[in-house]
Amino acid sequence: MTRASTIDFGRKTRSQVNWSGPLRPVNVIRNKFPTYKNGLNGIVIKLADDPEMPSLKEAVAKETADLLDRRQRPSVRELAMKFEKGLNTATLLSNEVKWRQVALLERDILLKNLKSVLESLRGQVAGKFKDEIEESVSMVDILAVQLSKRENELLQQKTEVTRIATSLKLASEDARTIVDEERANARTEIENARAAVQRVQQVLKDKENCSQRIGKQDVDELREKVQEARRVKMLHCPSKAMDIKNEIHVLRDQFAEMSSSSARLLKELELHQRFEENDAPSYELEGLESLGSMLRLVVQNNVSLSNASVQWFRVQPQGSKTEIISGATKLVYAPEPHDVGRYLQAEVNLGGEISVAKTAGPVDPATGLVDYVETLVRNPETEYNVVVLQVNGIGQPTDSIHVLCIGKLRMRLAKGTMVVAKEFYSSSMQLCGVRGGGDAAPQAMFWQPRKDLSFVLGFETARERNSAIMLARRFAIDCNIILAGPGDKTPW
Repeated sequence: MTRASTIDFGRKTRSQVNWSGPLRPVNVIRNKFPTYKNGLNGIVIKLADDPEMPSLKEAVAKETADLLDRRQRPSVRELAMKFEKGLNTATLLSNEVKWRQVALLERDILLKNLKSVLESLRGQVAGKFKDEIEESVSMVDILAVQLSKRENELLQQKTEVTRIATSLKLASEDARTIVDEERANARTEIENARAAVQRVQQVLKDKENCSQRIGKQDVDELREKVQEARRVKMLHCPSKAMDIKNEIHVLRDQFAEMSSSSARLLKELELHQRFEENDAPSYELEGLESLGSMLRLVVQNNVSLSNASVQWFRVQPQGSKTEIISGATKLVYAPEPHDVGRYLQAEVNLGGEISVAKTAGPVDPATGLVDYVETLVRNPETEYNVVVLQVNGIGQPTDSIHVLCIGKLRMRLAKGTMVVAKEFYSSSMQLCGVRGGGDAAPQAMFWQPRKDLSFVLGFETARERNSAIMLARRFAIDCNIILAGPGDKTPW
């Protein structure tokens, strides 16, 4: 026999304490109607577990309150966005109302099916079960009445939502129109302001050009007046400044002549004193004491120097500290850039008697050589046309031209496309002027790329030879390497 339970609407039945049927109370307040499932003992009702949602009136009231609470006047764009949002919300609410109507139709069908099932059961049972089924039928009728009331309320809410959606749509269209008008007005004002700014800028520019033109004319006129005044003054009264300037130039020339004369007289006096005291041959250095020249050791009396040994030294200006120049053992010596700012001294040993000849002053630099080297430093590499005079101390024919390339990281010697030597700057590399004598010594350079290879290179001029030495040493210092000659002392 099938059993059915009563629905609790706030009153108790006589058989509620003793027995509870398979049916559970129906919650019509929920948004979804409970699902029905046919079981072994009858119809089982299972409540939906979805969370409760706010009613349609509450949602509409909340959106309306949000719109009315905006007492401050919002911008046109914000107002349009708000109305668009409200229109979308009303559309969603209208769709929800439609879904709820569908749910109500489904509930009516389910209630009719339930009532038909109960009517069929009432004819099959008797006794107290028949009373319970009749009570269940009455409860279903009550539930149908409540659902009809709920449907009427939903219809009213739908009407209200439709009205609100229509008003929001109209307000949105009005807001869109206002936005377009305000945007057009704003563009017009921006264009007017831009045109006004351009006019002001043009006026300021014209004023500035006019003031500059007037100021330039005033300056030109003032300059012409000053020049005319100076010319008149020079015609009538010579300037004292010009006289003082000419006098300074004359005094400088006289001082230079007196300095050279005094140095020459001191050298002659020293040689004369040595000759009187030691009764030995006196020596002196002949030639310009500057970079690019060649110094020659000469004797005052007729003494043969074929059996004499010569050694050249560098002498510091302060302290008279001497430094031997390795390999400089000839009667002639060509100063190199390392000798600039120092004295040069030649020591002659003739028959056990040692005589000394020294320059009158420090070796002077070549005119304009430093500026020329500073110009070459800006280039990544510089090429020189050279002639290979010696390779590892062996003479070479001088009819072929080679190219010496001095770069920021290495030096390269090539003949056409054939590379003769190419080495990076290193501590084993040596570079200096030629110290072996000869008429071409001011134009020759000694270069040892590595320990087993050395060259003597001849340049076209002494200026190119000295600039090549200075440039290579400058690039080597940038690589933390000091290039010097054989036996030269370095600070590292």
